[in-house]
Amino acid sequence: MLIFAGLGNPGAKYAGNRHNIGFMAVDRIAADHGFGPWRARFQGHVAEGRLGSEKVVLLKPATFMNLSGQSVGEAVRFYKLTPADVIVFHDELDLAPGKVRFKRGGGHAGHNGLRSIQSHIGAEFGRVRLGVGHPGHKDAVAQYVLRDFARADQEWLDDLLRGISDGAPDLAAGEAPKFLNAVARRTAPARSGGGEGAPGRPDKSAPQPEQKPESEPQPDRRSPLEKLRDRFR
Repeated sequence: MLIFAGLGNPGAKYAGNRHNIGFMAVDRIAADHGFGPWRARFQGHVAEGRLGSEKVVLLKPATFMNLSGQSVGEAVRFYKLTPADVIVFHDELDLAPGKVRFKRGGGHAGHNGLRSIQSHIGAEFGRVRLGVGHPGHKDAVAQYVLRDFARADQEWLDDLLRGISDGAPDLAAGEAPKFLNAVARRTAPARSGGGEGAPGRPDKSAPQPEQKPESEPQPDRRSPLEKLRDRFR
């Protein structure tokens, strides 16, 4: 059994915030993979189902972000799991919007949700880091993550969530590279084989070498005697 914990803040006020992208990720997995209804449990909400051969509990802590560890810790103890059985989905300021990375263990880099979870179960849980970009100055971070995604973000955000859902069975099976490939297929689809820039095809958008005009033929100024002489050389 595994726990996939999405981090965020509870309530409609925060639902569209960048800080809630973890909630969005597990909501999408639940909807696409036929998980059971969300139920109040472990100081949060859980939905149970299967991803491939693995039984998975999706968890959304309702404790607010900086107390997420209370909810995750309670679930881990109830199911008698270890930190290695937990994967946390969270927003990541140090990644560009739409980028995803996976890691196991490590620090919390100032993320209050991760800090809280580490204090309750230790650091050796998996993390799916979901890039939301950085506002450019640390003093603007709190306001930035508690603001809704912009309308212009909706296309890449939807592609990202679809990719996470596509790859969720691979993630549950311990195949993190396959999971990341599934996300990449949604967020950065390959060009079709016949398009410009494909191997073997010239890229018309690339700068082309300057074409030099052919020189005009010069008139033949030889005398008849010179022409005859040159003919028999």
